[in-house]
This record gives sequence, C-alpha cells and structure tokens, in this order.
Amino acid sequence: MNWDRIQGNWKQVTGKVKAQWGKLTDDDLDVVAGRRDQLAGKIQERYGVAKDEAEKQLAEWERQASDAWFKKD
Repeated sequence: MNWDRIQGNWKQVTGKVKAQWGKLTDDDLDVVAGRRDQLAGKIQERYGVAKDEAEKQLAEWERQASDAWFKKD
C-alpha cells in the first residue's frame, strides 16, 4: 500500500492503527497526522522498542493495508 494513500485517508485508518498499537492515544494519532516517521517514533515511545523494531512493525502493518480500509460505511 502506498503510504501517501494512508496519509491522505488518515482519519479512516486511525482505527486500524489503534487496533494494531492499542497503547497509542487519540492525542498521539493527532500529532502523527499520517506522517510515517512520526508514527514510528510514537510506537518506539509507547512500546519501548528500538527504531528498527518500530519500522519492522510499521512495514508489516503497511503490507496488510487493503482497499477495504478506505471504504466508507
């Protein structure tokens, strides 16, 4: 999935982010605002993992992204 698409539809995918990383708060997600580097930093901060691990988790999550994430109910 193209990160630009995730960023452009950030409000729609925040639920998926929270499902994956439940320790992230709404305030965290507001600060991230779809920026991949900011999300990686928040994952590091909240979960106490190294940058490489945060990037690995984020890359795997990004691979799981599908068109269904962007459909409006």
